[in-house]
Amino acid sequence: MIHRTLVWSLSLACLFNGCQEPDHSLGSNPDIEHKVQSLLSRMTLAEKIGQMTQVNKDYLQDISDIKTYALGSILSGGGAVPAVNDPEHWADMVDSFQEQALATRLQIPLIYGIDAVHGHNNVVGATIFPHNIGLGCANDPDLVRQVARATAEEVAATGIHWTFSPCIAVPRDERWGRHYEGFSESPERVKALGAAAVEGYQGPSLEEATSILACAKHYVGDGGVVWGTGLNGKIDRGDTRLDENGIRRLHLPGYVSAIQSGVGSIMASYNSIQGQKMHGNRHYLTDILKGELGFEGFVVSDWAGIDEIPGDYRSDIKTAINAGIDMVMVPEHYQEFIQNLTDLVQTGEVPLERIDDAVTRILRIKYLLGLFDHPY
Repeated sequence: MIHRTLVWSLSLACLFNGCQEPDHSLGSNPDIEHKVQSLLSRMTLAEKIGQMTQVNKDYLQDISDIKTYALGSILSGGGAVPAVNDPEHWADMVDSFQEQALATRLQIPLIYGIDAVHGHNNVVGATIFPHNIGLGCANDPDLVRQVARATAEEVAATGIHWTFSPCIAVPRDERWGRHYEGFSESPERVKALGAAAVEGYQGPSLEEATSILACAKHYVGDGGVVWGTGLNGKIDRGDTRLDENGIRRLHLPGYVSAIQSGVGSIMASYNSIQGQKMHGNRHYLTDILKGELGFEGFVVSDWAGIDEIPGDYRSDIKTAINAGIDMVMVPEHYQEFIQNLTDLVQTGEVPLERIDDAVTRILRIKYLLGLFDHPY
């Protein structure tokens, strides 16, 4: 009853007081852009690469590595929970990590991420909502917006800043084991409900205390993979065998609406398009997403997603960063990632301009979230 009252109260507040439109702009605040460029100009290469590195909390060899490597992000993957799984201990855990980040030379705060995909489902006692397939059946953008808003309040209450949601896949084959993560096989329905979810998570403004960063995923075409082309000869992480017109017609509309709704992060997908891994696809990540669609947030990889690009780990990093990945969910071998990316920049194989672009995007979101003023 308490949880239903929370959702109803959000709805009534909008009805009687009016719901403020979300701030859809990301790079249009001159004050923030000046702060980003000023901070960037003072950063060493090591500090920049640290910002691009995301580590799962359970893989930290020592908590002080956050300070040592100037890490930009920590996440909790499935099961990566505090010793006592309640909101207070979650907040204390995140604060302990943040304390290490703020002990660095430039005191750049961490952004902490989690898969709160149908409620804050890693936390005991959190409100659990239907998966997207159920919300898609309801086909009610206002309901989806309220669900995301309630989830954002519970995520924010545990000290976490970022959810890897909404999934705006357009599933075309029910044999795909993750088809329940998509709202619908209809691009139009996904477009409307995905935008509503972004608006619910991010609220009227990212800097509000109960707003969290949304992450549209998995870019792009994950719902269109062909049976027999993926993991273990099945479908997940497979090949989406559509030409660009087909991608634009079926799988891209949800990202257009998410960007129009101000989404601050987008996660790359495990799938390939016509045999080319999305994590290394510059055309889709940079030319279309950042260029044509004007996305000004940052692109994060999926869990060890760059590892699936053909080649050794060093070449995987080179291909992914040059393609347009801004933050890498490593999530384990972070020293190796940092060492390789540092060498790639020093040898000119990854341009410093690409590093600066990635870090600019990450810092922009951290400022928009108000993390520099309210890190804890």
